[in-house]
Amino acid sequence: MLVLGAGFGGLELGTMLAGELGDEVEVTLVDRNDSFAFGYSKLDMMFRGASLDSVQLPYSHAARSGVTLLREEILSIDPGSRTVTTDAGTHQGDAMVIALGADYDLDATPGLDEFGNEFYSFSGAREAAGPIAEFNSGHAVIGVCGAPFKCPPAPSECSLMLSDELTRRGVRDQCEITLTMPLDTPVPPSPETSAALMDEFEARGITFRGGLRPARLEPDRVIYQDGTELPFDLFLGVPRHRAPQVVIESGITEDGYVPVDFATLKTRVDGVYAIGDVATAGVPKAGVFAEGAARVVAGHLIAQVRGGEAPGPYEGKGSCYIEFGEDRIARVDIDFLSGPERTGVFNAPSIALRDEKTEFGASREARWFGR
Repeated sequence: MLVLGAGFGGLELGTMLAGELGDEVEVTLVDRNDSFAFGYSKLDMMFRGASLDSVQLPYSHAARSGVTLLREEILSIDPGSRTVTTDAGTHQGDAMVIALGADYDLDATPGLDEFGNEFYSFSGAREAAGPIAEFNSGHAVIGVCGAPFKCPPAPSECSLMLSDELTRRGVRDQCEITLTMPLDTPVPPSPETSAALMDEFEARGITFRGGLRPARLEPDRVIYQDGTELPFDLFLGVPRHRAPQVVIESGITEDGYVPVDFATLKTRVDGVYAIGDVATAGVPKAGVFAEGAARVVAGHLIAQVRGGEAPGPYEGKGSCYIEFGEDRIARVDIDFLSGPERTGVFNAPSIALRDEKTEFGASREARWFGR
């Protein structure tokens, strides 16, 4: 079995298949990187002084019987034959799971790379830490350049943590913070969560402006598609997302992403599945949803090998932790697919939920990396 990508989805899938099937299956996991890191670590790099090395988990520590993890660059994908060509050779599987995530398209927003600071890649978060540390007065704009985007609460978290950072340095009164999004509310699936964030913004003097999509950045201002202009001294941007180019070139995408059956994560090509941010699966682009999708796909593959019953449909359930600043964490429990309507239950910020978030990361680290 061939798994492309070793993020939340790929790691969970490989772990489940190896754990359930052992020697009955050979899993090849392909990723161009040499390590994994939780997405929320980017905020730790920007505001808590964490280094990139300190948040990385080397894939060499994830080695397990039945899974071959290859560090290779994928050059082409042939879904019909379930074959992938890399910079080191060709690999084929009885089944293929595409879990390559979403890439960032900085060129889609002219000026972002030159005049702004994107903070959604790990290298971008590392680079953004410097301008944040040097920002002591003026207007900071946190701008989301397109939707959908990974981890919908993250721009709100960035705004609140920036406010905390400026307060700690005693310069908050000299700074203005504005968060802009194409979305009308910070977390549309959960009105209660959005309302809590808006209350927090108001208490902190943070301006939220929804329905705005940047068209381009100039040296001292961002110009939105509707003609709105905002001056800035610091721009922290979320780039537009799209599926990796190699996936688009495979011919399996529509409107930039891989369409799948919501219940099974199957693509229109026999024996090929897609999970996580690369797929259009009716759920947010966040690691916990990729992990849940991986469990469903693993169930289908295990049933094929052993002849048992296929699992029930993917329910699209997941919990997202949200930094509210001042060391408090909130949690929103989202159910997208199991009922007649999607729901989002908000759990108010607290210090106790920080411990729960820490355990969330520690449990995955133990499961996937044996720590």
